[in-house]
Amino acid sequence: MGETLIDNIFDLTGLKLDRELFESLCETDQISIERIISTGQTTPSDQWYDQSRDEWVILLQGEAQLMFEDESTIELKAGDYLLIPAHQKHRVSYTSNDPACIWLAIHAVLK
Repeated sequence: MGETLIDNIFDLTGLKLDRELFESLCETDQISIERIISTGQTTPSDQWYDQSRDEWVILLQGEAQLMFEDESTIELKAGDYLLIPAHQKHRVSYTSNDPACIWLAIHAVLK
């Protein structure tokens, strides 16, 4: 049996937040769970995320906006979550700096 890991998803102590932080919390061949910390960062306007697996994401803290390839947008506040199907092109068009955005993202085949 493995070692029990205890941490706090809201604890930002000691983190260098001058760039977006992607932290793997758990990963197997079938699923990836990560914490993402954003402090005003956005996806460059000429780039899109085009992921091979579905992404279920919840914004735990802060405010953010996602844009999709069809130019539709979704504004998120703490507690909002959504499922982004695999290969649905999207990008982050806004993240709050204070408070920092704390995301929990699960990447897997979810259908």
